[in-house]
Amino acid sequence: MKGFGLLIRILVAIILGVTIGSLANEGFIRVFATFNDLFGAFLGFIIPLIILGFIAPGIGSLGRGAGRLLGLTAALAYGSTILAGVLAFFSANTLYPSLLEGQSLKSFTDPTEGLSSGYLPVEIPPLMEVTTALVLAFVIGIGIAAVNSKLLLQLAEDFRDIIQLVIEKVIIPLLPVHIFGIFANMTHAGQVTTIISVFIKVFIMIIILHLLYLLIQYTIAGSLSRQNPLNMLKKMSPAYFTALGTQSSAATIPVTLQHSKTLRLKGNIADFTVPLLANIHLSGSTITITSCAMAVMFLQGDMASFSAVFPFIATLGATMIAAPGVPGGAVMASIGLLESMLGFSPTMVSLMIALYLAQDSLGTACNVTGDGAITSVTDSLSSKVKNEGN
Repeated sequence: MKGFGLLIRILVAIILGVTIGSLANEGFIRVFATFNDLFGAFLGFIIPLIILGFIAPGIGSLGRGAGRLLGLTAALAYGSTILAGVLAFFSANTLYPSLLEGQSLKSFTDPTEGLSSGYLPVEIPPLMEVTTALVLAFVIGIGIAAVNSKLLLQLAEDFRDIIQLVIEKVIIPLLPVHIFGIFANMTHAGQVTTIISVFIKVFIMIIILHLLYLLIQYTIAGSLSRQNPLNMLKKMSPAYFTALGTQSSAATIPVTLQHSKTLRLKGNIADFTVPLLANIHLSGSTITITSCAMAVMFLQGDMASFSAVFPFIATLGATMIAAPGVPGGAVMASIGLLESMLGFSPTMVSLMIALYLAQDSLGTACNVTGDGAITSVTDSLSSKVKNEGN
């Protein structure tokens, strides 16, 4: 399976899980339930380290930027990411009651109830709570930027590289096995029909939201730079389709940079903004994570209020800073928040991962294409400030 992309492996895992889960006996299901228990425990252990490893060097490296331009770009990226999450929330809140009508797992008071348990109880206590890791990451990151310590920044980046290696070599390769076990277990317990139906409907809604949000971004960018938004989108389309294949904002930087420079920018601003935005602007990922989280909660009969979800969206926008340039990086960085802020159980997290990874490349494509719009807006605003100053 290594020769296939992650999306193909995830889809194959889901199909095999549904097929085998409907035929296998209890003993076979419990073997994979044991693996899921072990893998879930390891995820719980690594989540605080992922948060610490991504956020601290991400914030620390921002301190070496270009002052006002850095602040403007970061503010636009964060604002765009939050707005994307808000759009996803209200879309889900409006559409899910009719789109997912009659599809609920509310009968399971505990989402894990009815599923087969593993043979061995597994516990791997994390070194710290998620909230502690988040606060510590911000303290370290801001501290590195404030004292401009190259040594501390290098240490933080080395730690990030270690965590990224764990994701690339351990978590991502084993995720299809984990998802296979989850779907085999749910099929065996009679829950899978609802899940598959939700997959398809949520998938279509997310694609529409991605395209709508890109149109909004480029309408704003085009109005400021006096360009046709659709022509701007057309110029950035190679970056979109490159990201579909790479599933990585970082790997798509050369293409994003090349085509951002065709948007009639007034200077070399893209050389600064595009690499930065590849790490801090994740509007497509936020739409996906918020939409998927709302879908999973809906399955449990819980339509969360805006006051409950907005803090999650706001924190998510910061937590995903410098999420690794590997498939699934954004959702891995969000797991701790899903558990601590939205009350997700391990089974709900597993469903969330499966929903997200099934369209990860589309979220990445939305991210990098939006980087062109943010670059154009930054260029227009910075030029306006510069002209007013003169």
